[in-house]
Amino acid sequence: MITATLPAEAGEGVGRPSDRGGVAAPWRLAPARAIVARSNLLARRVSAALFAPPRRGARRVWSTLALLLLLGATAGARAEDAAVWAALREGGVVALIRHGDAPGVGDPPGWGLGDCATQRNLGERGRAEARALGARLRAGRVAIGRVVSSPWCRCVDTATLLDIGPVEIEPAFANAFVLSEQRESLRERGRAVAAAWRGSGVLVVVTHGENIQALTGRSVAPAGTVVVAPAGDGALREIGTLAAPALR
Repeated sequence: MITATLPAEAGEGVGRPSDRGGVAAPWRLAPARAIVARSNLLARRVSAALFAPPRRGARRVWSTLALLLLLGATAGARAEDAAVWAALREGGVVALIRHGDAPGVGDPPGWGLGDCATQRNLGERGRAEARALGARLRAGRVAIGRVVSSPWCRCVDTATLLDIGPVEIEPAFANAFVLSEQRESLRERGRAVAAAWRGSGVLVVVTHGENIQALTGRSVAPAGTVVVAPAGDGALREIGTLAAPALR
């Protein structure tokens, strides 16, 4: 409960002797007490309004609004999913996939590109995500034209566990987070590879979150996918995203 009180040292008008030796007049005290009383009453009313349980009609309205919002969001997500899957089945697009879950951030000190034991690697969840995503692509009858991967082991392992075709190492999709000083160069090189795709199937690129963010402006979770279409001017047009597969 919010309450208001008069300061203990309020000067003249609080019933103590004034500097002139007299006692404050009652008319000075009354308005101050009235203000405090009104403030306390207002505070009680505000608190009651904030914390009172909603009326039955209000609960029904809010429940209906929440349901409509949920249905709208679900319908929007389904429409995006349908557009993404239609594009994947049609081919000629690029699927930018972030590697599966790999506990930690960056790579340990002293890491080496040629030694997976020195890098941050996929955990069990990340390996399961890669397998599930590959199964999802196969079940969706997506024709794969080419699979390329960052040289980092967690990306190569993800691409391999997808089991959708032979994996080629593509340095243009190397880790833009660890190689932050090369971020712009990697973005342009990666964009050039993706924009040049003219295959009949899908170009699958397994890379890092930082690279996908640089290319599309999207921040995706591990094993998440952004599908883009090469545009005539060398740009990439986003079609939509796919969330990481749900694991049981």
